[in-house]
Amino acid sequence: MRFGHTDAIWSGYPRLTAGALYATGVGADADVGPRVAAYTARAAARLAGATESEFPEVLAWRRAFSRMGLKPTQYRCAAESLLRRLRKEGKLPRIHPVVDLCNAVSVAYAVPVAVLDADRIAGPFLMVRHARGDERYTTFGGAIEHPAPGEVIFADSAGRAHARRWTNRQSGDSAVSEHTSTVLVVAEGMHDDGAQAVPELLKTVAEELSAHWSADPTSAILTPSSREFVFGC
Repeated sequence: MRFGHTDAIWSGYPRLTAGALYATGVGADADVGPRVAAYTARAAARLAGATESEFPEVLAWRRAFSRMGLKPTQYRCAAESLLRRLRKEGKLPRIHPVVDLCNAVSVAYAVPVAVLDADRIAGPFLMVRHARGDERYTTFGGAIEHPAPGEVIFADSAGRAHARRWTNRQSGDSAVSEHTSTVLVVAEGMHDDGAQAVPELLKTVAEELSAHWSADPTSAILTPSSREFVFGC
C-alpha cells in the first residue's frame, strides 16, 4: 500500500513536513501509563508558560486552516485540540494504548498525529488530497458525511475519507480498536522547525512501539522529491 500527498497539496502548502510509520504486532494489552504521563508532563510544562494558541506549531496549522477557508477557532488541528483539553482538564482521554501513546507524543511535540488501523484502509493507496465531494466519511458515532469539494481529506482507493479537514478529525472507518494489530501513523508539521521535529517525533513513536510490543516499525519522511511511503508489502 502507498501513502502520500498530491501535487496540489505540496504546491499549496510548501512548508509541509510529513512523516509516516507502519507497525505490526501492536495490541491493547500494554501498560503505557508511565510513558503517557512523561510526555503529557512535558506538554503541561510548556502550557504553563503560554497557551497552545501561542505555540508556533499551532499557529502554523491555524494559517493552513485559514488558507483552506476554515475558521481556525472553529476547526482546530488535532494537536491543538488535545493541548487545549490537557490545559483545561489536566489529562488526556484514554482510548487505546497505541492511541494514548501517540496522543501524548503529539502534545509533547505540538504536532498532529493520526493513528489508523491499516487493515481497515482500502488499498492500494491512501492519499492526502482535495475532496471531489462524493467521498464517504463515517463519524465515530456511525453517521455518514460527505466532505465538501475542495476539502483536504485522507482518501483511500474506495473513496472513503479517513480524515476530514486534513488534521482536524479522523474517521470511525479506520479507528484503532481492541482488534487492531497493524497501524499507520502519520505526523504532519507546518512550522519552521517541522523538518527537525517530525523526524524526531516519528523516531520517538517507533521507539515506544518497539518497547511496548514486538513491533518492528518502518517509517519515512515525505518530501516534494520523495512523496510516497510504501508499506505493508
